[in-house]
Amino acid sequence: MLLKTKPADVFVDRHNGPDAAGVAEMLRVIGVESIDQLIDETVPAAIRLKKPLNLPTALTERAFLAKFKGIAEKNQLFKNYIGLGYHPTQLPAVIQRNILENPGWYTAYTPYQAEIAQGRLEALINYQTMVMELTGLDIANASLLDEGTAAAETLHMFHSLRKDKTTKRYFVSEQVLPQTIDVLRTRATPLGIELVIGDHRTADLTDESFFGAILQYPAADGAVYDYTDFISKAHEHNLFVTVAADLLSLTLLTPPGEMGADAVVGNSQRFGVPMGYGGPHAGFLATRDQFKRVIPGRIIGQSIDAAGNKAFRMALQTREQHIRREKATSNICTAQVLLSVLAGMYAVYHGPQRIRQFASNIHAQAQTLAGALGELGLNQRNEFYFDTLDIKLESEELQNAVKKEAEAARINFRYFTEHGTPRVGISLNQNTEIEDVRDIVAVFAKVLGKSAPQVELPTEVEVNWADVLVRKSDYLTHPIFNTHHSEHEMLRYMKQLENKDLSLAHSMIALGSCTMKLNATAEMIPVTWPEIGNLHPFAPREQAQGYAEIFADLEKWLCEVTGFDAVSLQPNSGAQGEYAGLLAIKGYHDSRGDQHRNVALIPASAHGTNPASAVMAGMQVVVVKSTEDGNIDVADLEAKATQYADKLSCLMVTYPSTHGVYEETIIDICATIHNHGGRVYMDGANMNAQVGLTSPAIIGADVCHLNLHKTFCIPHGGGGPGVGPIGVVADLAPFLPGHVLIDADGRTASAVSSAPWGSASILPISYAYINMMGGEGLTEATRIAILNANYIKARLEEHYPVLYTGANGRCAHEMILDCRQFKKAGIEVEDIAKRLMDYGFHAPTVSFPVAGTLMVEPTESESKEELDRFIEAMIAIRMEVAEVEEGRADAKDNLLKHAPHTAATVLVHDWTRPYSREQAVYPTEYARAYKFWPTVSRIDSAYGDRNLICSCTSVDEYVDAEEQLVQADKGPSY
Repeated sequence: MLLKTKPADVFVDRHNGPDAAGVAEMLRVIGVESIDQLIDETVPAAIRLKKPLNLPTALTERAFLAKFKGIAEKNQLFKNYIGLGYHPTQLPAVIQRNILENPGWYTAYTPYQAEIAQGRLEALINYQTMVMELTGLDIANASLLDEGTAAAETLHMFHSLRKDKTTKRYFVSEQVLPQTIDVLRTRATPLGIELVIGDHRTADLTDESFFGAILQYPAADGAVYDYTDFISKAHEHNLFVTVAADLLSLTLLTPPGEMGADAVVGNSQRFGVPMGYGGPHAGFLATRDQFKRVIPGRIIGQSIDAAGNKAFRMALQTREQHIRREKATSNICTAQVLLSVLAGMYAVYHGPQRIRQFASNIHAQAQTLAGALGELGLNQRNEFYFDTLDIKLESEELQNAVKKEAEAARINFRYFTEHGTPRVGISLNQNTEIEDVRDIVAVFAKVLGKSAPQVELPTEVEVNWADVLVRKSDYLTHPIFNTHHSEHEMLRYMKQLENKDLSLAHSMIALGSCTMKLNATAEMIPVTWPEIGNLHPFAPREQAQGYAEIFADLEKWLCEVTGFDAVSLQPNSGAQGEYAGLLAIKGYHDSRGDQHRNVALIPASAHGTNPASAVMAGMQVVVVKSTEDGNIDVADLEAKATQYADKLSCLMVTYPSTHGVYEETIIDICATIHNHGGRVYMDGANMNAQVGLTSPAIIGADVCHLNLHKTFCIPHGGGGPGVGPIGVVADLAPFLPGHVLIDADGRTASAVSSAPWGSASILPISYAYINMMGGEGLTEATRIAILNANYIKARLEEHYPVLYTGANGRCAHEMILDCRQFKKAGIEVEDIAKRLMDYGFHAPTVSFPVAGTLMVEPTESESKEELDRFIEAMIAIRMEVAEVEEGRADAKDNLLKHAPHTAATVLVHDWTRPYSREQAVYPTEYARAYKFWPTVSRIDSAYGDRNLICSCTSVDEYVDAEEQLVQADKGPSY
């Protein structure tokens, strides 16, 4: 007997869903002999790659994890007291294991289908409540990308609200975090907003050219100021005031809302989220009720369902960029849901007393340290402080000596110069113990040649702040923050919420343009390693050599995939990548003296972030028509490129198109733009249909962003985090984002994100994916994604018209199913989406890019068996629609109009509906065996917008203002 040897456990076979038999059957149904034939009929020959991807040989999971452990260990774990918005913290193990490391939480999608997302939505209500109560303001969103982004969003928000449209100046305290100022500078410049940076104590607020101001609390150097008078004077002169605040400090300090602030922004990282070399973290933004219609980002609110029970959903969506497009003041397309859930659960688990105790301990240790350093003769400059000491040194030589000795003791401080004086900043944190304080004192004692004083932590300390700075108001008073403090209670609460949400752990999520593919466990494992999570983003780069290797490799690999010459990993969302790419184009034109080139041509079918990002980059949007077959109208494009030739900046194009087609004319389209002096920005949302087959460079693009949370397997996290790096051709590389605090490879442009490498700690996920797939595996994944999509098309096109196809009748990796004809029978596409929940599926993308349609993207990770279950559900629903069309079912009282059906709905004594309970909840045998139960009936979003409630509230307080309808559900309402 002969035994052959070959790898027995190849990762590509784990990642791709269909087996050989499934592939063969799908090819038969499609009507082709091979995948090669299908690809030849789908992808235009003119744009095909001429050679395979030059990427590392694929590794097994075991081999990769062993290799990556060696890379991670090159990162050095020092004690970090740098501060500047990033602090060591402790994520409770029960939350780490049951949320951060749990696919039931991290593989879910943004909660657009709220009936099967009640768990996450409740967790986000908790987060919003936490932010609102700690900041002292009326409303908060469900998170933003980081603190710098949140500050920039308020800049835009208040700029759009200014009464005098000629005012263009914005005061920025010199004590705002330097990375926040960097992001503000990026966002202000394209709009012609002048940042005036100075001392808030001497600022002239009578200057009528100002429309707003931003302050830091505590300040970057740790000082705590009472801003009440500043804010009052600013309001007298029609200025809006934002305060960037440390959330943990607000357990002890008077909240900015009580000082009169119009908005409070910051980072919730201190609430249990690892530093992760800069991210991802959940930025927050809270503001006053009067601004609820313009606050950027997602807001979670309460409403009622069809049975009158409380239910959560995303509120006021008409504010958002996908509705307002070029009229939007923000391009925010995602949140940091997974991170805001972690931060909110940290507050739920610890409660107000324990969180206040963390803050009290930190301040007591800071006082103890200040006293010890005072005994050594050092000058601590801050009169009032929370956690950060500002030590003035006599010389730069002494500062260097402190740095050398501290690093020898594996300690990092902040080293800076202010007004020509060398300083050392020391920020203490939740993990600081009295032994750490002694170690810090020992560093200074040794440098000064003195004996270290005895250091003991007192059992109590007197807070010596001015009374106006001491918080007197309560916070986190709702029972949700005062109930789950034992681990069993917390474990069960999180599990209860998880069970309300449908994720990839239950079934495929075929959302078009969203690429809900496998997030493999082996890819996720390194994320929670200390070597990945516990680095400060502003630590010396020599301490992060593991990260440096990850960044270098990932940039090189992404250049290979895109065909570009340079990549920036800094943008921490796809929309942020769009914006950074447009700024690179703008920087290029400006460098050539072509500041007048400000017209962006954007197809009518483009994602709403495209026009919003263009406007934020200071561009004028000109819309290009689409043809009846869904392609860009080339004649209209050429006409407008000619019309605006002298002002043309760029074209923004998605490829394959948002209609799920490889447009044959794409090379000519890009050439037209280049011939008129413009550049081509390619939206990388659909890169899952390009990798290994074609590339942005081949089609003629100059810059594109990549959604690592789509194509490269970073999970969607229930609505974030995301990562949106950009690739560029060589002449745009000098205009990639830099960073004020870290030399980002010599790049001098200002930053788009707070951290130099954005959401660094989740980049290992994409690094793992590429390592374990290799070039051949990545290409095969693209081929299978196209196969799966065309199989669904082949089986469903006789039941639902497929709106657009390529020249040979094929779709790319997704397709649009037309449901508009059902309106004649009174059936809306929303009814189909909700009915899919009864079958155990999340709906495909609803009404984008065409109203009344479903856009379906199965990805390569789904097996033929799972595809068949989805297909059979769609066919069965089509038959249910037919019953209404033919009059065999009532137009209003039918399975679709009442969907989804909850257990409570069908477990009533008197069932009066004209269909059986079994039809309602067990439409297939699979649903009977593996039923996923929606916990609420269809939600009334209009009701929720009319009666906006965005925080935890008791049922007794939740009353319909119009009908005085108290909810029937008397359970706890959060």
